Amino acid sequence: MNNMEVLLKTFLVWMAVLFSSGLKAQITEDDYLVANDYSFGEGWTFSGSSGYKMKISGLIQPSMDIKYFQDSILEPATSRQRLRRLRLRINGEYEPAKIQYRIQVDLGGVPEIDNSQSTRLLHAYLTYKINRRHKLIIGQKVNPVNSREMTMNSGTLQLVDRSRLTSAFNTIFEYGLFSESTFRLSSRNYIRALTSVTSGDGDVPMQNDFGGLKYGFRIDYLPNGLFTRYGQFRQSDLVRERIPKLVFGIRGSFNQGISSRRGRTQGDILYLDKDFLPLLPNYWQMGADFLFKFQGLSVLGEFVSSDASVPENIDYRVRNDGSISSSFLIDGNQNIESYVKNRMMIGNGYNLQAGYVLKNGISLDLRYCYLQAPEYSFLNNPTFYSRPEAISIGLSKYFSRWYGFKMQSSVTRFSVDGANSMNGEPLTKPEWLVQFITSVLI
Repeated sequence: MNNMEVLLKTFLVWMAVLFSSGLKAQITEDDYLVANDYSFGEGWTFSGSSGYKMKISGLIQPSMDIKYFQDSILEPATSRQRLRRLRLRINGEYEPAKIQYRIQVDLGGVPEIDNSQSTRLLHAYLTYKINRRHKLIIGQKVNPVNSREMTMNSGTLQLVDRSRLTSAFNTIFEYGLFSESTFRLSSRNYIRALTSVTSGDGDVPMQNDFGGLKYGFRIDYLPNGLFTRYGQFRQSDLVRERIPKLVFGIRGSFNQGISSRRGRTQGDILYLDKDFLPLLPNYWQMGADFLFKFQGLSVLGEFVSSDASVPENIDYRVRNDGSISSSFLIDGNQNIESYVKNRMMIGNGYNLQAGYVLKNGISLDLRYCYLQAPEYSFLNNPTFYSRPEAISIGLSKYFSRWYGFKMQSSVTRFSVDGANSMNGEPLTKPEWLVQFITSVLI
């Protein structure tokens, strides 16, 4: 790391120390905490005598998946039952100090995306409210420079799970410094500007830090005013917006020295120069999206494009077992750039979904997702990807307002393009996924 990166990361740590110290200093021994109302789906709120507020909420989501391979002989179908999410969240605010915080853990041990083990710690951050329009945040949270779908609460998803686009390109939780600003242009026109400087290694790094920082931005334009009850961060239109609500967004990020496929973790994929010092590729993303809601109808559209730049003076790679190799063979030829890119999430993705919630709480939802990969990209991996097109139809029943209790089902058809089943059989016919989930917000 260069001196600037060292100084910035030191600054992030000290900001956290100062915020926490200031909060502790202003809460006196005379303060007390009173339990207020409990609202199903919204949590239990508490208030203190000196302007302190706290909310405790949770999420329980048992689920079942059935995957069917049409032309598999060895294992045509597999099923999985699991507790998809079991989460506890604590939000707090101390008004005199203009400080807010959030702590969220996953007790189920299942990550937001993938089948690997979760770190369990999801959100852990402090927010300093500079004024009504500007906030400064430090800690670990969902990075707003991700796709719009990723910034939406897990308990408010329109279908059983997030799209394939989110799985392929998003980093999810990141540690760093974030800013949020809202500008009112007229009575209804708003612009939200969000920036981030993060470690570039996903959630809080517990090992050696590789590479540099990740820089990102998002700009949202809301021509018809803010959404009702934070509807911008919830997928279905349960509040049935009285006037059409719309948000357009553009986003971008640049990760200086990435040691994983998309910056979700750190130290998974390492390269070295001639002196055996880390030398890593840079990774960037650009995207655009929108969300529309009106009278129970919701439409979400997203686009993302990603690529990488590979240093010319990479000489070695680190194998999974820790050994070092100078071989970068791909298609029988030594090609460092193509080899490196072939291990990364490079390409384009499109996601379009729409749904309508009836007044009785029944919702019918549709989704179309397409991933477009260049010749060398991990999106061509036959086991986990090589399924460029996904079409989903979902049926949901909301038993209460504000997402307190719902049951959902969906069927997804994946096209195959050189894909394999989990046991390595080549697939020539579509792959099917049937999902069921029950969601309770407490």
